[in-house]
Amino acid sequence: MAGIEDYAIIGDLHTAALVARNGSIDWMCLPNFDSPACFAALLDSHEAGRWRLAPAGAGNCTRRQYRPGTLILETEWDTPDGSVRVTDFMPARGDSVDVVRIVEGLKGRVPMEGELLLRFDYGHIVPWVRRMDHGISAIAGPDAAYLRTPAPLKGHHMRTTSEFTVNAGDRIPFVLHWAHSYKPVPDRTDPERALASTQAFWEQWTGRNTVTGDYRDAVERSLITLKALTYAPTGGIVAAATTSLPEDPGGTRNWDYRFCWLRDATLTLQSLLACGYNEEAAAWREWLLRAVAGDPADLQIMYGLDGTRRLPEAELPWLAGYEGSKPVRTGNAAAAQLQLDVYGEVLDGLAITRAADPGTKDDSWDIQVALMEFLEGAWDQPDNGLWEMRGPRRKFTHSRVMAWVAADRMVKAVRESGLPGPGDRWAALRKTIHDDVMTNGFDEQRNTFVQSYGSTELDASLLLIPRVGFLPRDHPRVAGTVEAIRQGLTQDGFVLRYRPHASDDGLPGGEGVFLACSFWLADALGGIGRRDEAVELFERLLSLRNDVGLLSEEWDPRNKRQLGNTPQAFSHFPLIHCALQLQHGPHHSDTPVRAQHA
Repeated sequence: MAGIEDYAIIGDLHTAALVARNGSIDWMCLPNFDSPACFAALLDSHEAGRWRLAPAGAGNCTRRQYRPGTLILETEWDTPDGSVRVTDFMPARGDSVDVVRIVEGLKGRVPMEGELLLRFDYGHIVPWVRRMDHGISAIAGPDAAYLRTPAPLKGHHMRTTSEFTVNAGDRIPFVLHWAHSYKPVPDRTDPERALASTQAFWEQWTGRNTVTGDYRDAVERSLITLKALTYAPTGGIVAAATTSLPEDPGGTRNWDYRFCWLRDATLTLQSLLACGYNEEAAAWREWLLRAVAGDPADLQIMYGLDGTRRLPEAELPWLAGYEGSKPVRTGNAAAAQLQLDVYGEVLDGLAITRAADPGTKDDSWDIQVALMEFLEGAWDQPDNGLWEMRGPRRKFTHSRVMAWVAADRMVKAVRESGLPGPGDRWAALRKTIHDDVMTNGFDEQRNTFVQSYGSTELDASLLLIPRVGFLPRDHPRVAGTVEAIRQGLTQDGFVLRYRPHASDDGLPGGEGVFLACSFWLADALGGIGRRDEAVELFERLLSLRNDVGLLSEEWDPRNKRQLGNTPQAFSHFPLIHCALQLQHGPHHSDTPVRAQHA
């Protein structure tokens, strides 16, 4: 199997495909991110579905890159016979879903080979394939795919193959369409026009980026990745494009991340607003408001692309899993957990949009008041915490800190923005929560905050205490916590979320270091005046990106490889934040950063 770090992403803002260094598309869900996969070799063998285009007998590419400022992938091989490039992209969604691959001869005369195995429903269903003019059709139930190309195609052993030779200057296109089988065959897509329009779209979009400075390229690639994970019809952003890539290879920590988490809201909004993407921030805010509308007691931690609430978790036993990591899951049972921190994160996210455009009427205030009123009676209950632990509920310190954030943002909204509400009552609650955390969430002997009340364990979420404004960055308890985590919760200098066995998270096995947490440590080090250490850690984290600038969820320091679902939005948000903090200095999570002032 290819390494997780061997994959690049292409997409059309409805779904995405993962392309390996060997020229194989090993993962793609159609028509949307959370739809069943038609290529699932990522989680099994090639027989679960893939589409490979490469020089005959070749392995991994010689080099690859995205065209600057775009999501157009160029993969190149140098062979004894010459050089060839495959350009992969997905144009803007029309009546059908299109994946375009253009084979271009750069030098010499290179024999090429292609192999297409369409397997609908996560590798479970082999379609009925028929020939058509300049291609094939493949139909099974509601799914229909059509491959059009001037290259020769042959069918054998339940797959479609192609053998052809490309000369210097040749451009041979392959266009794969998907549509509902009960609808007409899609019109032809002109691959060259589609390439030009796709490039123009991305260049126009990245042209709005206001970030300057040493880390501009890294920030831009992370912004493009976040955009690629956006579901355009609703503005929601999925956590990752994949399901069941393991946090512990061979183990059971395999989750479906093709959904939208509320806690991503604050991080997303801050990064988008900071970099000049007000339209995307507004769309994400509207998604958020639609998702949380209703009884505050029914608030979920995550929702579907369109705000769907029911995300039942199921297993796909016919898939072997990435490197034998089973079970392969769809859906996510964590949607039903109680995680009180999300109330604070939602109100924090809405606070930053209000601060970014103070002249705009806050039409979501009634929802915010309802959320706060529920939290008033629930903030001190045990919950599952930020990390969605499947062990016993407990009183997590971070959950209490975020309850304080909720009260703080609501008090400021009343007192500074003139919105109606019981500001004095919420201020009293804010003090009560603060006193509670300072008394019960802190270990006096070790001078550090702890994971949960009555525990001595550390937790990386405690690094966010100064960022959300719970304590000043120069407070001795902040410095003590940062140092305790740096010494007691790191591996090879990178940060673990927590120690799984000691924290009783209800699951067997371990996991890698969590990349977002390592960015948080860099932020925290900069905030307490240790800038050189912060820069060193940040640049080490940048070096963990793959050859096209992507990060998954975790890193394995021992085997030097990426782990978990990919590309991971929760790794790219903090990369952007950290870069901006190093440029502009520390700021609180409800304070917009203006990157154009760099």
